[in-house]
Amino acid sequence: MPRAKKTAAETAEVKETVVAAAPAEEKKAPAKKAAAKKAPAKKPAAKKATAEERKVVIQYNGAEVAGTDLVDKAKAVAGVKSAKSVVVYVRPEINKVYYVIDDNTFGNFDLF
Repeated sequence: MPRAKKTAAETAEVKETVVAAAPAEEKKAPAKKAAAKKAPAKKPAAKKATAEERKVVIQYNGAEVAGTDLVDKAKAVAGVKSAKSVVVYVRPEINKVYYVIDDNTFGNFDLF
């Protein structure tokens, strides 16, 4: 049996029904998205990323020295075992290293 063709009025009724149903579905969808956003936020806070590895090497006139070695030598020269901050200034053209430890200990030593 062949299908009967729908009239324009019947097609408009079907479209209105679909449009009327769509806002109800849209209201449900944002609620699901909001719930999904809350769950992943808790997981990253529990885990911490690994520390970044940093390395500084100073090369001058065929010689080289590691930056960590300069910090360790500055602490040894100053007689400090632990420090909150260590700032090292390198002047390879005059073969000197200047340091400041905890903003109150100053000094220098030969680079090479």
